[in-house]
Amino acid sequence: MRRLIRLLRAIALIFVLFAVGFVVINWAPDLPLAELKARWAPPPSSFVSIDGMQVHIRDQGLREDPEPVLLLHGTSASLHTWQGWVERLESNHRVISIDLPGFGLTGPFKDDDYSIEHYQRFLEQLLLQLKLQRVTLVGNSFGGQLAWLFALKQPQQVGHLVLVDAAGYPRQSTSIPLGFRLAQNPLLAPLMRKVLPRKMIESSARNVYGDPSKVSEELIDRYYQLTLREGNRQALVERFRQVGFENYAQIKQLKVPTLILWGAEDHLIPVANAERFAADIAGSRLVIFEDLGHVPQEEDPVRTVAALSSFLAQ
Repeated sequence: MRRLIRLLRAIALIFVLFAVGFVVINWAPDLPLAELKARWAPPPSSFVSIDGMQVHIRDQGLREDPEPVLLLHGTSASLHTWQGWVERLESNHRVISIDLPGFGLTGPFKDDDYSIEHYQRFLEQLLLQLKLQRVTLVGNSFGGQLAWLFALKQPQQVGHLVLVDAAGYPRQSTSIPLGFRLAQNPLLAPLMRKVLPRKMIESSARNVYGDPSKVSEELIDRYYQLTLREGNRQALVERFRQVGFENYAQIKQLKVPTLILWGAEDHLIPVANAERFAADIAGSRLVIFEDLGHVPQEEDPVRTVAALSSFLAQ
């Protein structure tokens, strides 16, 4: 019995030492905004004041465009995910990309309200602040859900709607990024506020790409460092905690000209959801990229933006 007790104590000690070592090695306190701005907000980045926040924005291209393209990223992403699109659109369009509250350099909502209704009110304020009467609204993942809900609420302000691997229907995911799983775990989520292995961010990024070999060190750095922006980790936990059930039956009420872009290798929101959007939105156009994943606009901006340009031209 004494030998068993000594063995159990030894195992417990090894476990504690391992846990302490893991925390020490992966200790990652928040990074100051000023430090992050230096690398991730060079010109043409600017910041506009909305609802007590300094919202990170890039407003590029033709100022006289009557229907600017407004780009909304997904969960834990940033406006940088659209950079490849912006470079190819700005010669013919006004293109506006933003960091949504809780992500990127914008940081958290002041009241910790991450309901979809609050995001819709934020988007209304953004359009008012930028004096935008009508936009082509583009959204990826969570940004896609925000886009179609906004188009339902404010159809007069949305000339065209573009859904890129958009949320909306029950996901039926076959694979979920590790970071998302931990943020939704009530026991482990508090640890994420101070501990963040870079390998976890790398794993999550590779998980949403159709071809994981395309995930570069710079891309991992961007996702990792912007996650460390003060308040973002807690915002992610709150965002998942506050996710409500959306009545996806209302998608059939959309009357806005709609383009649906999807990566067939999306395991977070499988391509079956693309087909549901296409069936429910009358007159919509569906384009599937067989080799791309959950963020096709980032993984292959050339092919995906060509589909958008064709849609807008017609």
